[in-house]
Amino acid sequence: MQSVATFAALLAVAVLLVPFFKRAGLGTVLGYLAAGVLIGPWGAGVVHDPENLLHTAELGVVLLLFIIGLELQPSRLWALRKPVFGLGGLQFFGVGALLIGIARLLGLAWPEAILAGLALALSSTAFVLPTLAERRELHSRYGRETFAILLFQDLMV
Repeated sequence: MQSVATFAALLAVAVLLVPFFKRAGLGTVLGYLAAGVLIGPWGAGVVHDPENLLHTAELGVVLLLFIIGLELQPSRLWALRKPVFGLGGLQFFGVGALLIGIARLLGLAWPEAILAGLALALSSTAFVLPTLAERRELHSRYGRETFAILLFQDLMV
């Protein structure tokens, strides 16, 4: 487990960089990524072994998904069933098929091509939802459709 000083450094760098990135119009997610690069092993070296933070990072993603779940009303989920399975399925399997084809053209065998294609067809809910929320697009038609696609992708994982 990382020391309290390491977590304090993580927090301090994030508190400094994230607002700067947000004001620059780059988004908070990019600010957090930059903070990680800055204090990581290839930056200032505050964090020597990122593997030590993996469980903490996973907890953060789990909590984000839990918060999203808390905000979902069952009636809203029911209303999204067609976009989730229709649009979400179309995006996942359509992009997956395209990427499988590209992987095959690049010489990958079928099992590897399928794995690579379907894995690359996924997006990060932890990346996309905060970005949509920052831009106040989460409740727009585009935001609802994007959420439906992300929900389907989460089901596929």
